[in-house]
Amino acid sequence: MTARMMKAVGTGEKADLLGALAQAREFLSYTCRGLSEEDARKRSTVSELTLGGLVKHVTAVERNWTDFIVNGPDSAAAKTDYSNMTEADFARYADGFRLLETETLAGVLEDYRAAAEDTTRAVEALEDLGVSHDLPETPWGDGGSWSARRTLIHIISETTQHAGHADIIRESLDGQKTMG
Repeated sequence: MTARMMKAVGTGEKADLLGALAQAREFLSYTCRGLSEEDARKRSTVSELTLGGLVKHVTAVERNWTDFIVNGPDSAAAKTDYSNMTEADFARYADGFRLLETETLAGVLEDYRAAAEDTTRAVEALEDLGVSHDLPETPWGDGGSWSARRTLIHIISETTQHAGHADIIRESLDGQKTMG
């Protein structure tokens, strides 16, 4: 995955935002270079986070929020009823943070690349980054609305935060660092 592959061509606000997101994606992806399947699943901190699980989670987050940018109240995230989640629903949610036996690091990285391309196309197709949608009701949210711009900034923030988590996990596994 390369930053050139995922940032917008040109200048302006969209290109700047997509460029920042591409850089954060590149840091996260680079952190996984040369990992074995075993290491991609290994916990190296007290949390449940693994490198493969982080990539899988960030992919799902990016897809959900891109869907929200494009479809607003008709997005899957906006239609999720968190108040009626069952134990099975919570178990499926937890599976989004780890590599399952049927998944590979290469597979989740490829899925991440595809999600990145979809996000880039969706953002480039927007006429106005100011278009807003009401936020879905969640146990952790206060409601309100977000513009496409604000939602894209959220995707960048999530990706950057988790790239930092990934760097810590990788350094704990084998001493490798993304930066430094």
